[in-house]
Amino acid sequence: MRKLNRGHFLKLSAGTILLPVYHQLAAQADKGFGFTNLEDEELLLQLNKANDLQVELLLESIKPGKLKFSRKIAYDFSILTASYCSQKSKYFHDEQLIPKLDLLAKFLLQAQTPDGTVNIGNLESPPDTAFLVEILGAAASLLKEDESRSTAFIQTQLKEMLQKAGNALVIGGVHTPNHRWVICAALAQLHFLYPDKRYTNRIEDWMGEGIYNDKDGNYPERSGTYSMVENAALISMSRFLKKPFLLDPVRKNLQLFYYHIETDGELVSLDSRRQDQYVPRNSNILYLSYRYLAILDNNKLFAAIVNDMVGKKDYQDIILNRSLFYFLENKLLQKQLPLGSSLPDYEKFIPSSQLLRIKRNNTTVSLFGGIDWPLIIASGRSCSPNFFTYRKDKAILKYIRFSTAFFSMGYFYSEGIKKSGNSYVLHKKLTVPYYQPLPKDKRNKTGDYTLSPSIDDRFWNKMDFKNRPVSNVKNLDITITMTEKNGSVDLAFKADGLKDVPVTIELCFEEGGKLSGVTEKMPEKYFLETGFGEYKAGDDTIRFGPGKFLHSAIEGLEGERYSTHFGSLKTNGQHVYLTGITPFTHTLEFS
Repeated sequence: MRKLNRGHFLKLSAGTILLPVYHQLAAQADKGFGFTNLEDEELLLQLNKANDLQVELLLESIKPGKLKFSRKIAYDFSILTASYCSQKSKYFHDEQLIPKLDLLAKFLLQAQTPDGTVNIGNLESPPDTAFLVEILGAAASLLKEDESRSTAFIQTQLKEMLQKAGNALVIGGVHTPNHRWVICAALAQLHFLYPDKRYTNRIEDWMGEGIYNDKDGNYPERSGTYSMVENAALISMSRFLKKPFLLDPVRKNLQLFYYHIETDGELVSLDSRRQDQYVPRNSNILYLSYRYLAILDNNKLFAAIVNDMVGKKDYQDIILNRSLFYFLENKLLQKQLPLGSSLPDYEKFIPSSQLLRIKRNNTTVSLFGGIDWPLIIASGRSCSPNFFTYRKDKAILKYIRFSTAFFSMGYFYSEGIKKSGNSYVLHKKLTVPYYQPLPKDKRNKTGDYTLSPSIDDRFWNKMDFKNRPVSNVKNLDITITMTEKNGSVDLAFKADGLKDVPVTIELCFEEGGKLSGVTEKMPEKYFLETGFGEYKAGDDTIRFGPGKFLHSAIEGLEGERYSTHFGSLKTNGQHVYLTGITPFTHTLEFS
């Protein structure tokens, strides 16, 4: 882990002239006259064409009384601004855009609360205000550079809104780690537009806490969604504050997230600590960061990653439809990419999040053992029971889970990953006691004892559990061993200890494919009773098995933590179950 502390930040702030020649060249490249002066003309034409199509829609939809405040308003303003300011746009200096920009600018001002913040999800939120500034700041830069007299009064309104937001950001607080850097990035952008010492003072104050970026490159959230946020913020800070060292954690994070990218562009999120651990995002959210550093560093791997994103899911919507204003404001993005290398195969273990990733041609494997103990269900903690994924291009096994009926402990969660020879091992021993009477010196006449968790963390009660002797202790020892060879995988399950405990292996395949060799005993719920099953999507097939069927109890697999409050971890997909009774051993093969 490397933390950039306040002293380091201030020292480098004062010592820019002492930076290595590389960083000086990087700073020059950011101005647009670095390693290459050749524009990616084809991409710029695509961006302008896509942006113009959005403008065409906005000219019809932006009307008085029809606006609803969200970040989309900022995007709409910036999309209109990009076409107005781009000489490659058919709407370049088109006067019909002016009243729409005016309407949006006035609406943004009206949406601000008296302290300069906005309400988007959170109420009177400095971080959400900063996200808005990040979008609008690019538009403000374009209008300022364009110098069109027709937009002077719009620029005045926008300046009023942004400076009012700045007043909130120099004193406003945060909720989560990434919020600090989003606010700093917004203040850096504001300082570039409207210099104010308060902005840089506040940035230095936040920077004094240090930027957490562990030895593997993870930020605290271990999340693709929040890597997007933090990388974008640090890139903005490095550009506007002329601090190239702030790009170091970005480089580490982007190098790490290469190993999270599936062949279809989806980001693996098994190890995330935030909401995307259940709802993965597409790697296109990292496109601008990869592109910026691919060009700045002449990084061929990053260039290959960017090229691989083209045409993937969300590329049109995220990049082409709403990125032109970023490309126009940050001219380095307009340059041609270095010639990319091919994307290599790998077997990569990430210790900090206990995630194993394997890629063999079009086959990818994930094994995860890094949830946060003790198991607590909350945002900011890793608590996904999905421990294995297997993909062969379009054929996708979204996850495997393993559940037991052992005292309603629910899904299996591993205590890390250990390597054993050519295999990787997940393990957890479950222990559930019964409780004896309290020692006499711990009793009271009212029966009022400490409200506390049971030793196994299943429930809470006023029983003062920690001071009670235990007896009749029951154990269940679970081991899952994964062995991979040339893209084929064996998963060996073993559960022993207490006898006659029902266990369930749950496989969830992507919607839309076709299953065969399985039995549909309930609607959308299939059992692999014997032999091998197949899942086919397009021209790709996953073969899996052999099956096992000793019981059909597949409800309440989440366990008591969820069932007490009627919670569920059920997901969309085609679910296939294998069932057994302890002592249980079974090996599933995937190819």
